[in-house]
Amino acid sequence: MIYIKDEEFIRGDCPMTKEEVRILSIAKLEIEEDDTLLDIGAGTGSISIQMSKCTPKGKVIAIEREEKALKVLEKNKEKFKAHNLYIIKGDASQLNLDESFDGVFIGGSSGNIDKIIKSYALKLKKGGKMVMNFITLDNLYRAIETLKELNFEVECSQIAVSKMRAKSYMMLSNNPIFIVTGKVMEG
Repeated sequence: MIYIKDEEFIRGDCPMTKEEVRILSIAKLEIEEDDTLLDIGAGTGSISIQMSKCTPKGKVIAIEREEKALKVLEKNKEKFKAHNLYIIKGDASQLNLDESFDGVFIGGSSGNIDKIIKSYALKLKKGGKMVMNFITLDNLYRAIETLKELNFEVECSQIAVSKMRAKSYMMLSNNPIFIVTGKVMEG
């Protein structure tokens, strides 16, 4: 996997999945070089671009509804020459894509997590996975319950990352993140 550091991305004023969480989330998708992948709530595109580098013969679709994030996403696509990344402006809960996907990443849901999971679970290929990141317990609970209702095998991890500040030994921490992985159970 090609590793891209946080500081390499054009950030603007948009949410971005931090590198440690990004690497773990992408690893959970178990991406193959020719996969078709989806990033819902793409923000800066850090996940989309990292996924595009993992699937050079595949395709990544990024959905984002915020205008300021779309501008940053386009700039990052150009900067990293992510030619297999396709950007769709819109609300994922209201779109109806014709594609089917090997993996779906959900980073933002605008409060529609259960609807988004139900809609895009139908778009997953056999053996495909959904990976989601949450900071709120409410969305975490709703996502897990929805995945169970749809007969997914569910795994959840909590990741807390702290980094040393400048030259001191003081550690600054980011919000803990929950990574949820859902895979359709066989049989």
